[in-house]
Amino acid sequence: MSDLRLRRSVLYMPGSNQRALDKAKTLAADSLILDLEDAVAPDAKDVAREQVCAAVKAGGYGEREIIIRVNAPQTPWGEADLKAAIQARPDAILMPKVSSPAVLESIANHLEALDAPESIAVWAMIETPAAILNIQDIAKAQRDRRTRLTCFVLGTNDLAKDTWAQLVPGRVPMLPWMMFTLAAARAEGLTILDGVWNDIEDVAGCRAECQQARDLGFDGKTLIHPNQLEPANTCFAPSDEEVRRARLVIEAFDRAENAKRGAIKIEGRMYERQHIGMARRAVNWREAIAAKGY
Repeated sequence: MSDLRLRRSVLYMPGSNQRALDKAKTLAADSLILDLEDAVAPDAKDVAREQVCAAVKAGGYGEREIIIRVNAPQTPWGEADLKAAIQARPDAILMPKVSSPAVLESIANHLEALDAPESIAVWAMIETPAAILNIQDIAKAQRDRRTRLTCFVLGTNDLAKDTWAQLVPGRVPMLPWMMFTLAAARAEGLTILDGVWNDIEDVAGCRAECQQARDLGFDGKTLIHPNQLEPANTCFAPSDEEVRRARLVIEAFDRAENAKRGAIKIEGRMYERQHIGMARRAVNWREAIAAKGY
C-alpha cells in the first residue's frame, strides 16, 4: 500500500463562510486551503480568522490535508493570522506573494519566534513577476530546513494582473513561466500546484486545463468550486491503460532474464530502465487513490 500524499484536488474555501467550512468536511478533495486572504473581504478578516482556526482545531476533516492561507505579514492582518494559524496547527500555512528567498527567511524567523510546531509546513504562492525571475533561488530555500518549504502554488490570476498576460485557452502566454517554475520545483523536490480555473460554470474548460496541467507535470490543481473536484481528481489520476502498461514494465524488468538488460521491447514499444521509476509512480498513485476511495 502506498503512503503517497495525493494533491490532485486542492480546494480553496472562504474562511468567512461557515457553511463552506462545514461542507468541506464532506467533499472529495485531497487538500483544503481555508482562505483568510483573497476570498475574504477586509471587514470580514477577523471573523474569518476566528472561524477558520476554530474549524481546524475542532477537526472532522478526515484525512484531507488542511492548509491555512494567511494574509501577508506586511498587511494589517498578517501577524494575527500567522499567530492564530500556528495555534490551530494545520498541516501547512500558505504564504502569499513569496517573491524572493528573503520572504521565506522572514517567515522562518516568525515561526521560530512563535514556537510553531515542526509538523507545520510552509507553502509558497508564486504569483508575481519577481517570483518568476527569482524562482530558482526561492526553490533552493527549501535546503534550509528552517523555511519548511514543501510546495509551490501558482497564482495565475495575479500573474496575469501584474504582467498583462491574457488568460486564454491553452495559456500560451504563461507556459514559459509555468514550466520554469515547475523545473525549479522538481530540481528541489517540491510539490507544485497549478492555478485556478475561474469559470465555475465551465466544467469542460476546467477539465481541459486540468489535463493540460497534468501533461505539463504538475502534481495537482487549485480549485474554487466543488464542481471542479471531479475533473481534477480524474485528470490527475493514471488511467487504467497507464497502470496496465506500468505493471507490465515493472514485471518485465523484475524477471531474472532481464536483470542486465538496459532496454526491453514490450507490446511494440521500447522501455529503458529509467521508465521503471515512472511506472512505479503510476502504480503508487493508483494504490493511494484506491485507499482514499475517490
